[in-house]
Amino acid sequence: MHAQALLALLAGSASLVAAVPTAAANKAAGLRLIKTSPESAGIWVSEEDKITKYRNKRIGFVDITDITDSEVISMLSTPDSETPAFAAAAVTYPTAVSHTAVANPLVSQVSTTQPQAWLTTLTNFYNRYYKSTYGTEAGTWLFNTVTSVAAANPAITVTKFTHSAFNQPSIIVKIPGTSSSLVIASAHYDSTGGSSTARGPGADDNGSGVVVILEALRVLANAKFAPKDTLEFHFYAGEEGGLLGSAGVFSNYKSAGKTVLAVMNQDMAGYSPSGKISIYTDYVDSSLTTYTRVIATAYTGTTTSDTCGYGCSDHASARSNGFPATYVCDEPIDTSTPYIHTPNDAYSTVQWAAILRHAKFTVAFLVEASYL
Repeated sequence: MHAQALLALLAGSASLVAAVPTAAANKAAGLRLIKTSPESAGIWVSEEDKITKYRNKRIGFVDITDITDSEVISMLSTPDSETPAFAAAAVTYPTAVSHTAVANPLVSQVSTTQPQAWLTTLTNFYNRYYKSTYGTEAGTWLFNTVTSVAAANPAITVTKFTHSAFNQPSIIVKIPGTSSSLVIASAHYDSTGGSSTARGPGADDNGSGVVVILEALRVLANAKFAPKDTLEFHFYAGEEGGLLGSAGVFSNYKSAGKTVLAVMNQDMAGYSPSGKISIYTDYVDSSLTTYTRVIATAYTGTTTSDTCGYGCSDHASARSNGFPATYVCDEPIDTSTPYIHTPNDAYSTVQWAAILRHAKFTVAFLVEASYL
């Protein structure tokens, strides 16, 4: 090749490289890096595209823009099939329930009265999109409501977990135990109706999960339940944006070296034609999932199963940070609510028998697991 031609080729190649935006340039342009599978190296997309091109089409993803921990990225890049026996903590979970004498009187206190009032308020927000003013207002209301419920037991603390990239806070409630080891029940409270500006009541997704764990908190707070292991209730911001709130919380817990015995995440608990709790089996801790099914079966009857794919809800954040997680839902995907991520995910579509079943299960799970 002639020297002049070679120089021209090299100059063209240099221009092409220079034209490829850097990560800093993409971030400055407001783009976010998301993974849609373990194999995905990441795709730069806009905030709006995350909702309209992925969430709306039920394509799971994790926003990894701000994740700098190589161990977390490695876990997010490992196919579920390659970690079938994933176990994040040295926990031997029981094979049968053993605290029914404590749990049953508390389970009997579960009601849908307060959940109906709470869900009415949650669905009356225009949406709870995590970057909208409505989402921030919903966070303020939820923090105040949780604080009021927790006040029945002065030992309980309620804190806001703030996020640097958006204003909607995550909320963490702690019932201290004699051990600092943690058992966590979680749900996200943000919602989307199909875009950042659409009406998004988010009744089943995930107002239902929020009122379920809030009802469990009400029962345990009123009873001044004193656990062995410390219980936490997590209400995450920004799940619809790629598990953002839970990623921040569990990154913090990993850095702090906290011992987490179990994370039981609920995302959608209010629409169940089967009349059974559904326990999902992918991207979870297999032993904890078996234990979760033992508890659900003992206290609510037979269960169903399904898989939900990559990055489908906040249990993935717990797992990628090395904590044992299980995912509980209201129905297998094929028979689940058809209304999520639309303005039609409304209060009127919620089946209160499902809310009651999930709330009873949550109380039972927290009591049983508090003795791990």
